[in-house]
Amino acid sequence: MAGNGRARPAGLRRAAPVLAAALAAQLGACAVGPNFVPPADPPVLRYTKEPLANPSAADAITTRQGGSADQSFVSGADIPGQWWTLFRSKALNRLVEEALANNPNLEAAQAALRIAQQNVLAQKGTLFPTVTANPQAQGSQAPGLDLQSPLQNQNQFLYSLYTPQVLVAFNPDVFGGNRRQIESLEATTENQRFQLEAAYLSLTANVVAAAIQEASLRAQIDATKRVIQAQTEVLELYNKQLRLGQIAGADVVQQQAQLSLSQQLLPPLEKQLAQQRNLLTALAGRLPSEEVGQTFTLASLRLPTKLPVSLPSRLVQQRPDVKAAEALVQQASANVGVAVANRLPQFSISATGGASAVRIAQLTNPAAGFFTIIGQATAPIFDAGTLYRRQRASEEALTQAQAQYRATVIAAFQNVADTLRALQADAKAVAAASAAEKATGESLELIRKQYSAGAVNSTQVLIAQQGYLSALVTSAGARATQYADTAALFQALGGGWWNRMDVATPPPETDPAKFL
Repeated sequence: MAGNGRARPAGLRRAAPVLAAALAAQLGACAVGPNFVPPADPPVLRYTKEPLANPSAADAITTRQGGSADQSFVSGADIPGQWWTLFRSKALNRLVEEALANNPNLEAAQAALRIAQQNVLAQKGTLFPTVTANPQAQGSQAPGLDLQSPLQNQNQFLYSLYTPQVLVAFNPDVFGGNRRQIESLEATTENQRFQLEAAYLSLTANVVAAAIQEASLRAQIDATKRVIQAQTEVLELYNKQLRLGQIAGADVVQQQAQLSLSQQLLPPLEKQLAQQRNLLTALAGRLPSEEVGQTFTLASLRLPTKLPVSLPSRLVQQRPDVKAAEALVQQASANVGVAVANRLPQFSISATGGASAVRIAQLTNPAAGFFTIIGQATAPIFDAGTLYRRQRASEEALTQAQAQYRATVIAAFQNVADTLRALQADAKAVAAASAAEKATGESLELIRKQYSAGAVNSTQVLIAQQGYLSALVTSAGARATQYADTAALFQALGGGWWNRMDVATPPPETDPAKFL
């Protein structure tokens, strides 16, 4: 449809009902393509094949350093938003807070979410008409000689032409292609939101894991130094006995070799500790030269004994990676609708109204007004199957996203089950390692006394020393593993992001004319 007229200043008012009717039809129209339905929760009642048993130490053995190794699972209990506080370490709490405030990866994830939110708002603008002002001022010279000027005064060859006009354009979303595009971008925003929660959870879990690893390395270094000190004392004793002719030189050489082997263990541990300190510093958003002041030992951390375990029906709602995968399924579903809409007719309506005069004062004259209204429809007739193949590709992308979602859910349940099994084994390992440390320590002390009395030879002392060193390192590693697996359980269950109280508010809008 096309219309043309002059001297009608109400042209745009005549176009308004047409645009309003088109907008109302758009809002009431349905959107083609599948409507997204959230996936159903997995029909399972527990994470393991048999009912979950609490982590319990074998034969009621208790650890020498940290008390009982027993823990208990509290089924259905909620996870606190600041789960790391359960380790009861002020230094750890301060370091996590610093990392949350300064880590650039978390800041980048927050910016990515804001980008997605702005893209949604931008796409929503396509549902409304656009109004553009197009004022023009033109200076012209008419030809002279015997040619006539376009003005009434035939002697006037220089003149100006003023044409202020307004352009209104509108593309009715009859089949919902724009609305499906908005839905797709909203799903992208939801995905970015849970990517942010995943970054938050990953950062806090990495800080806790790094602190636990530092504590483990310090315990191993301390154990190695204790063994080196004990072996040094034995070597001094051997040298004294050698000078007195009480032992052979071979015994001294053998003890010196054992001491050297123990000393070789120390530099790699010290290197790992230095690198672990660099990791903690980087997680806190600092450069290596600005090392964090907090230090961690196993004695400064407390093992949480009551471990909340969410119901399996809640896990898919709590895991950020599962929710992000669900958002990708919705995005793929909406993209199918976009592809279908692209194969259907597209409509557009445009209207232009304004006035044109050689003098500004004449623009108010009704005779200077003009308007144009144009309606247009386009439909694909032949494109060699391009649009159809794009629709099929979108449908296959939806199938892919649904399969990836199911894989993410399975991996999430596996992650929780693995952590629960690990904690059950950790309690026994910690208790057994602590008992072995205590027993080998007492055995070494007894053998050293027997050696001083001449009841045993030096070989037995060396064997006892090596057994005690191994027990010390194993005990420290077992305790650190139990701490780390406890933190891993909180991470596997989603980290309590839904209980967070420190969500950063978006920055205020700064554009004073954001709707123009």
